[in-house]
Amino acid sequence: MSEPLSYSNAYLLGILQGVRSIAMVGASPNWNRPSFFAMKYLQEKGYRVIPVNPRAAGQEILGETCYAALAEVPHKIDMVDIFRASDAAGEIVDEAIALKDKLGIGVIWMQLGVRDDAAAARAETAGLKVVMDRCPKIEFGRLHSELSWGGFNSGIISSKRRRTRIL
Repeated sequence: MSEPLSYSNAYLLGILQGVRSIAMVGASPNWNRPSFFAMKYLQEKGYRVIPVNPRAAGQEILGETCYAALAEVPHKIDMVDIFRASDAAGEIVDEAIALKDKLGIGVIWMQLGVRDDAAAARAETAGLKVVMDRCPKIEFGRLHSELSWGGFNSGIISSKRRRTRIL
């Protein structure tokens, strides 16, 4: 079992404040997929999110042209957001490392449930910042106090029964 991951709020906020363009590998054109929601939210927060998905290459997703691979993206990319399974992360990280100088990549972010410690180590050795098993949408909302309306970490909504005091 891998060690639990822990990132300071300052580290995550520094990344989210420092990036403007995000390549979302695994972005879906389907409105009901989590990547679609995350892409739309991040766009609404001012980020340029460039979709990367070979099955949707050439299509438009939320106003952005979708590319088949990172190497096809003709724009500067500050962060690569990996919305794929953990076993695909290593190859994507290696492609990002190879393109980091050409595209300006400085951050690898692996979505919730996505973790590849060996790939993360390669990225860090190459000078990239890395976040694993986190969602930038969720972290942005949490760090900007936007999630309490949904009951997340607010203490208002809970699956636990309230303890009653016996007098």
